[in-house]
Amino acid sequence: MTAELPPLRESLAAHGLLARKSFGQHFLLDLNITRKIARLAAVGPGDLVIEIGPGPGGLTRALLETGARIVAIEKDERFRPMLDELAATAEGRLDLVFADALQADEATLAGGGPAHLVSNLPYNVGTPLVLKWLTGAWRPASLTLMFQKEVADRIVAAPGQGAYGRLSVVVQATAQAQRVMDVPARAFTPPPKVDSAIVRLTPRADAPPAARLRALERATAAAFGQRRKMLRSSLKALGGEALIAAAGLDPQARAENIDVGGYLRLAEALDAF
Repeated sequence: MTAELPPLRESLAAHGLLARKSFGQHFLLDLNITRKIARLAAVGPGDLVIEIGPGPGGLTRALLETGARIVAIEKDERFRPMLDELAATAEGRLDLVFADALQADEATLAGGGPAHLVSNLPYNVGTPLVLKWLTGAWRPASLTLMFQKEVADRIVAAPGQGAYGRLSVVVQATAQAQRVMDVPARAFTPPPKVDSAIVRLTPRADAPPAARLRALERATAAAFGQRRKMLRSSLKALGGEALIAAAGLDPQARAENIDVGGYLRLAEALDAF
């Protein structure tokens, strides 16, 4: 399939395409790396993959090599000719959607069935997208996503670590999170100013329901919004010491020292207040 296509660098040059900073674009052109990402995603024939921001299609090529079917969502119309060329060689396994991924209806794109998310996410929308997928009505079967290293650190951080915060709690309450690969800045064209990392997320069967997630977001926003203060101060507006006692937490503890289970109890207590 991909043997019929010119190398990515040649295609980019032929179409006169450069990365757009406003879209957070950094092209991953090394097929050795994109093939490793596809292996880490553990997808194959019969699987449906939704890819966000394929750009010139480097990761898309590697995903097609697995035999999976791909729905690729791209905001930048400049890539339509390159992606159309790729789709023409994909034997009907690549559907292109030119739209904003933040507005996409993944349930409709997945046709009501399961789908895996595999993406080198644009840096400027990575966090809102992963929160959309883990807290929304539609839940993916798995997520294998590239983030800038700082965001990946926050996603997998444990209590007591400097990177531990709201994102850590919400993601880990809804999915098992594992950092599976580091990708240096030099692997990209143009190189970003930071390194990146691949995080593998497996949604939890016992993820909190929507109302509990809303309470969790309120509780973590208040606690980490004043993370240097004790809980009795940072959570005062939500119920203060009575709320903290109902959750079985220490009012003198600080936000970064409360584990995910503690925040889930806090959300449950907040729901009941």
